Amino acid sequence: MGREVLRAVGSDPAFEVVAAIDRSEVGTNTRELAGPLGPSVIVEEHLEPALDRTKPDVTIEFSHQSVALDHARAATERHISFVFGMTGISEANLAQIRQLCEQHETPGMYVPNFAIGAVLMMRFAEIAAKWLPDAEVIEFHHDRKEDAPSGTAMLTAQKIGEARVNQPTPLPKPLIKAEGARGGQVGNVPVHSVRLPGLLAHQEVIFGGPGEILTIRHDSLDRASFMQGVKLCAKTVRQLKGLTVGLDKILF
Repeated sequence: MGREVLRAVGSDPAFEVVAAIDRSEVGTNTRELAGPLGPSVIVEEHLEPALDRTKPDVTIEFSHQSVALDHARAATERHISFVFGMTGISEANLAQIRQLCEQHETPGMYVPNFAIGAVLMMRFAEIAAKWLPDAEVIEFHHDRKEDAPSGTAMLTAQKIGEARVNQPTPLPKPLIKAEGARGGQVGNVPVHSVRLPGLLAHQEVIFGGPGEILTIRHDSLDRASFMQGVKLCAKTVRQLKGLTVGLDKILF
């Protein structure tokens, strides 16, 4: 994902890339990683010295959720906004990150999914849930993705649960022959996670009603699908206040 971000912002005159951090590519010129459309900076290992030296307006990060809190602290203490795309950040860490944004009066964003189509898919599901309360979510991701369900699936299920006017149809007591066969419950919505080589990021939301089925599906076929949202967040984040969660907050 970092290479795709470098290509996207490096080819956009609205951005100037001043630093790049990646522990596995230290000393490499980013143009070797991202190609001729990428910027030309040397990859560094440590975030804080790079922030002190370059003083950027915004950081864009797709690393690991385990460093989210530390990196949010490093940015906000220097009044640098951040856009986080790492998946699996816990609610407890989000609460602490929100507190850091407020304490240092520095806005930041955490975005479970940067694809415009994925955000529209969630909005359509939210609308449908008012009229069709019976729903299940199936999300499909590549085999390297650690967390399950995905942040997008969790957020979709939460939005469905909040948008319902009526409760879903009561089901008979299930006979579970294999643990997890009915998925996990998020906001009283069953969520199923598939992890396979060859997939990137895909999600179906299936609604059922008397005599009808409604399926809303989004497919990210290339990481380029996330870049419009990434750039929009980076351009907008400093106009916000506190911690903003979700691309929908600036689209709608």
